[in-house]
Amino acid sequence: MSELATLARPYAAAAFKRAQETGTTEKWSKSLAFMSAVLNDKEMAVIVDNPKISKERLSALMLDICHDQVEVENANFLKLLIQNNRLTLAPTIAELFEVYKAENEGYVEVEVATAFAFSKEEKKSFTLALEKTLGKKVHINVTVDKSLIGGVLVRAGDRVIDGSIKGQLQHMQKALQ
Repeated sequence: MSELATLARPYAAAAFKRAQETGTTEKWSKSLAFMSAVLNDKEMAVIVDNPKISKERLSALMLDICHDQVEVENANFLKLLIQNNRLTLAPTIAELFEVYKAENEGYVEVEVATAFAFSKEEKKSFTLALEKTLGKKVHINVTVDKSLIGGVLVRAGDRVIDGSIKGQLQHMQKALQ
């Protein structure tokens, strides 16, 4: 993942800079998310990875699929990714773009895995605690992962807070070895 992020970072930064210059951050966000969804499709991945398909055909196909979902600048960006053999980076570029957008708007996207579902009050309380800890507004996405046994696993950008029973057991196991 870090290698993909390293390759994708300049593209994401350039896209975000351009989106800010033109005041189209939300449009760019939606277009990149759509491109990412298209490329995450298994059948599309086979086509993109096929060396027999020319860049021109791939570009025409992607533009045909995305034509209602992308603006002219987004289409040019898509063509650039294809020409530079970087189309597979689009999902990572979309993720990094969202990180830049969140930083610019003063919030952080937080993924929370929990062993048991939160009630509304628990989620609100946990969100307030995270905002205090991280010093930013938090957009929280909670998923249930029974393998954690108990507790929570929080991912906020590069920061990971492992308060799960599973994580504590793994830490104890390493300490005992």
